[in-house]
Amino acid sequence: MAELNVKRSKFDRKLDKIKELEESGQLKNQNVNRTLRKFLNNKLALAGAGIFIVILLASILAPLLTSYDPLKADMNSVLQSPSANHFFGTDKVGRDVFSRVLYGGRISIFIGLGSAIGCALIGVLLGCYGGYKGGWFDKIVLHISEVFMSFPQLVLVLLLVTILGQSLTNLIVIFILTGWGSVYRMARSQVLTIREEEYVQSLKAFGLNDFLICYKHMLPNAIGPIVVNVTLSTAMFILQEASLSFLGLGVPLEIATWGNILNAAQDMFTLQNSWWLWLPVGIIISLFVMGINFLGDGIRDTTDPTQQG
Repeated sequence: MAELNVKRSKFDRKLDKIKELEESGQLKNQNVNRTLRKFLNNKLALAGAGIFIVILLASILAPLLTSYDPLKADMNSVLQSPSANHFFGTDKVGRDVFSRVLYGGRISIFIGLGSAIGCALIGVLLGCYGGYKGGWFDKIVLHISEVFMSFPQLVLVLLLVTILGQSLTNLIVIFILTGWGSVYRMARSQVLTIREEEYVQSLKAFGLNDFLICYKHMLPNAIGPIVVNVTLSTAMFILQEASLSFLGLGVPLEIATWGNILNAAQDMFTLQNSWWLWLPVGIIISLFVMGINFLGDGIRDTTDPTQQG
């Protein structure tokens, strides 16, 4: 009995210590530090973050990395192979491909991230509240999302581009209109699972506001899969922009984007003899998409409560 009392006493002291740390705010800091350490121990996530940051900064700091105008033609420098003057060579009208890759990254990344964030805002707001409240609101939004998701997304994008016309703004709006449904269904499914938890029922019993319960207490526990969905959407939108621009249906050709750079290498002769027109930008797109996916997986592992050790 004495040994049992000693063990119980140690346990009680441990609980008291945890309570003191929680009241002083130190426990929260420890959880943050543990999350950060877990992320730093994920080598793929660090590699993805490094790739993402390097390409993003290179695009933002493009004026410092190159002196060439990405839109200025130079007929005296047509289809020059990579050299000290032109790191990635020149295209069919003498424009520096390296500068076009840097400046084009600004537009392509903006389209990908902007569209993914727009989809996330709409999908999370509607999905979380609809999944928590249910009723007529949830049914209406669910049926609307089913209408958009019943069509192949690329076909729907092509149709809307044909109707609305080619422009940077139209492309982002079209991506958001056709892509919010997947984030909505992800957020809704997560909240449907969480809303029956005991802590949610307790919060409802205390009379807390529905929006407070939904977005402050439930959403953080569902954020892991949603973040992964956002990163995958970013990569998907970048690839879709590249595909559409390669076909001449995306951003207008006078704007430098990664897809428009690839558009100059459509014919077989260029593919075989002017590899610098498509290979460098193809590698950049592949690295950036891969980096985003690695980063998203790392964020999921560190923010999803079910993954915490």
